[in-house]
Amino acid sequence: MVTLGSDSHKRTHTVVAMDGNGRQLGSRTLAATSAGHLELLRWAQQWPERRWALEDCRHLTRRLEADLLAAGEAVVRVPPKLMAGARQSSRELGKSDPIDALAVGRAALREPHLAVAQLQGASREVKLLLDHREDLLAERTRMQNRLRWHLHELEPGYEVPSRTLDRKVMLDQLAGLLKTYQGVVAEIAVELVERIREATQRVDQLERRIAVLMAELSPSLLELEGCAALTAAKIVGETADVSRFRSRGAYAMNNGTAPIPVWSGNRTRFRLNRGGNRQLNAAMHRIAVTQMRLNGRGRAYFEHRLAGKDTKTEALRVLRRRISDEVYRRLWQDHLIRSARPAAAAA
Repeated sequence: MVTLGSDSHKRTHTVVAMDGNGRQLGSRTLAATSAGHLELLRWAQQWPERRWALEDCRHLTRRLEADLLAAGEAVVRVPPKLMAGARQSSRELGKSDPIDALAVGRAALREPHLAVAQLQGASREVKLLLDHREDLLAERTRMQNRLRWHLHELEPGYEVPSRTLDRKVMLDQLAGLLKTYQGVVAEIAVELVERIREATQRVDQLERRIAVLMAELSPSLLELEGCAALTAAKIVGETADVSRFRSRGAYAMNNGTAPIPVWSGNRTRFRLNRGGNRQLNAAMHRIAVTQMRLNGRGRAYFEHRLAGKDTKTEALRVLRRRISDEVYRRLWQDHLIRSARPAAAAA
C-alpha cells in the first residue's frame, strides 16, 4: 500500500508518495485546479494499491478531496497537529511543501484511526447556513453599536433599552425620530436602521430554514431536552459525519468533554480538556445549562453528583460528558434512519 501525502495551498498541491515504511517514492507539485487534480490521479495510477492523506484544512483541500472521492479513491484526513509532530521528529531539517507533504503521509502511516473522508452532504449545508446566520448577527451587532453612538450624538440622554434594537416596534420608533434631524450623522443613522431591519429579517428567515432542515436531518437529536434547532444545527454541522468516530469516547475527545489523564504512580488524576472542537463543546454546555434550568434529568444527575461530594464545576463537567454520549447515540440513530431511506425507496 502506497500512501500519498499532500500539502495543499490556494494555488498548488504538493503530493509525496511513500511506501509502508515512510520511504519517499516520488513527488509532484501541480496547480490546485480540476486539470491539476486529474494530472495527479494519472501520476498516482503507477501504484495500484494507494490511499491519499490530506491535511485537514478543508478550505484548501475540499475541492481536491471531492475530486478524489468522485474518482473512487480512498482518502483520510490528517489533523494539522499530527503533521507538525511528524515534521519535528523527522531527520530532515527545514520546512518546504515536500517536507510537509511527507510529514502528512507519515502521520497517516503512524495513526491507524484517522477520519475517512466522505462526500459533503446535508450537514455541510446546515453548517454553511448557520455560519452565515452567525456572520449576519455579528454584523448586525456592529451596526447596532454604531447606531447607539449616532443617537447619543443627535439626542444626548436618549436611551434605547437593551436588546430592543432588533425589534420592529423600536426600529419604527427610531425611524420616526430620525426624520426630525438633518445632516450626515442623521443620514447614516437612518441607513443603519434600515440595514438592521434587513439583517433581522434575513436572520429570522435563516433560522426558520435551519429548523426545517434539522427536523428532517436529526429528529432524534431535537427530542433531546435542551437541544433546540440552532444547537442541533451546530452539533450536526461541526460533527460533519458521526460515522467517522469509532466510539463515543472518540467523539467526546473531539468535542472536549473527555478528561485528560495527568497522573503517574499511585494517584489517579484527570484534568479538564481545553482542546477539541470548542464550538461543539459550547453546544454541549448550552444543553447542560438548559437541562439544569428545566429541572429535568440533567438537573437530577447534577444533584446526584453533588451528593457524591463533587464540586459544582466537577458535576457540570461530568454532565457535559453524559450529554456528549447521548448526543453521539442520537446522531447515530438519525444517521441509520437516513441511510435506510434510499434502500426503502428502492424497494
